[in-house]
Amino acid sequence: MEIFLKLEPMSEEDGQAICEWRYPAPYELFRWPAWETMLKYGREFADAEIRHEQYLAVRTTKDKELVGYVQLFPMDRTLRIGMGLRPDCCDRGWGAMLTRLVVQECCRRQPDAEIDLEVEQWNKRAIRVYEKSGFIITDEYERLASHGTVSVFCMVWNKEQSPLIQL
Repeated sequence: MEIFLKLEPMSEEDGQAICEWRYPAPYELFRWPAWETMLKYGREFADAEIRHEQYLAVRTTKDKELVGYVQLFPMDRTLRIGMGLRPDCCDRGWGAMLTRLVVQECCRRQPDAEIDLEVEQWNKRAIRVYEKSGFIITDEYERLASHGTVSVFCMVWNKEQSPLIQL
């Protein structure tokens, strides 16, 4: 059965559901804090304004099931993307489909913006997905994450070498 994904505004209920997701090792460090903690500190998609401006829910087109989320973070002339799939939707080949969908949305919103993302260097699964979708590593550095200081690659979408993205 072929799965099709679509992006929609993220609701508060979507945010609550995402906070319940639990990933297996070694991906467990990507889980979000409890919804109550997110609300208490106004963190990310628990803040209604940030949720409205930056976050989208990923749903299946057939049954509208919540299967992921996307963040589009504007930075000067760049849109930095972040995304996550529900744990049981990982390792199904959906990552490349979602990445292409997100790139299409970025191009629709800001056609002249550079599109980039950060990925932890140990996360080979994600790096392969991003490379298949036309991203190339352009920088590496350390930064603070919720689970400590991490080594990341910055990857930029290469418009000239990305025939997979149908705009």
